[in-house]
Amino acid sequence: MAKQRVKNSVGIWALSPLATRFMPAGYHQSAVGETMEDRTARAVDRLGILVDGYEFHYPNEINEDNIKKLKKILGPHDIYAIAMGLHCMPEFALGGFTNPQKELREKAVSIVKKAVDMCRETGSKLIIWPGGEGYNYPFQASYSDMWDYFIGAIQEVVEYANSKKVTVLLEHKNSEPAMKILMRNIGMTVFVINKIKELGTDTANVKVNMDWQHLIMNGENLAEYAALLTKENLLGHHHGNSGWGLFDDDNMAGAMNFMETLALCVELRMTGYGKHGERVGFDLFPYTENQTEAIKRSILHWEFMESTVDKMDLAALARARKNKDAIKCYEIVYEALGLDKKFIEKVYGKYAAR
Repeated sequence: MAKQRVKNSVGIWALSPLATRFMPAGYHQSAVGETMEDRTARAVDRLGILVDGYEFHYPNEINEDNIKKLKKILGPHDIYAIAMGLHCMPEFALGGFTNPQKELREKAVSIVKKAVDMCRETGSKLIIWPGGEGYNYPFQASYSDMWDYFIGAIQEVVEYANSKKVTVLLEHKNSEPAMKILMRNIGMTVFVINKIKELGTDTANVKVNMDWQHLIMNGENLAEYAALLTKENLLGHHHGNSGWGLFDDDNMAGAMNFMETLALCVELRMTGYGKHGERVGFDLFPYTENQTEAIKRSILHWEFMESTVDKMDLAALARARKNKDAIKCYEIVYEALGLDKKFIEKVYGKYAAR
């Protein structure tokens, strides 16, 4: 199986002040007064060739006023994806697509269409992470109305994106900022895609962005869902990170959930992920860590996993998996990590010397 380098991208928000509700100004005070142009220049200068492209939220990070300057600063690095930032706009506190007020729902869709136009201009993909589309209390809203509004808005945006030949990436999460986000798991994300297809919309350019920590929070196995989405031709992008599983920590990729992430790396290699230009992006919130070093470490962790997969006998692993032979699978995986015959001999020698 021929190896290919899967390109990467980095969310520029990793270099923001990174506020928390206990530290609203953020721990990275030097970033507080920073312009987006300065922040982008800092990223490009410190990350250099390790990063292929960047991702920005519209309209708070990238917009019509700064796009030309940002493109110049980025130089050879592309704008791989533009993510919607409706959740950062106070007028959409009760949702954008699902807001009770029709005029605000229409405004939200209009803003997203402007982002589609920008994607068309930059050759980027559009990420819709509907973090504010949901509810906080059991009696707060009409579920039927919310879902009708949500499906209708996604359908309208996708049809507009189709007219501009822009790929739309849908990203789920179970909670935050809305305590119950409507599109809260992979199954619901696929439901949304199937629903708008059922309503007559061409969904060929609608894919899923797998944010690893969002899956981990749900107990959704990374490799399994990558396999399922690949079979349905729906896997379009990744946001790499890790965490404890209770909150959207967005810790360094590979810092936790190591085996699950390595299994994902194997699955992506076996299924040829990247052959159509798909990438692994990094969505990180290094709240108290050196921001650019945390990004570098995430990229290096992922590359180490890629190099580990290089050492695996993938044909033997595939056979072992077909037989559900867990012991053989782990023998193959751990051999690539260094638990080889020499190591086993050392262990036996150590125990024999007791």
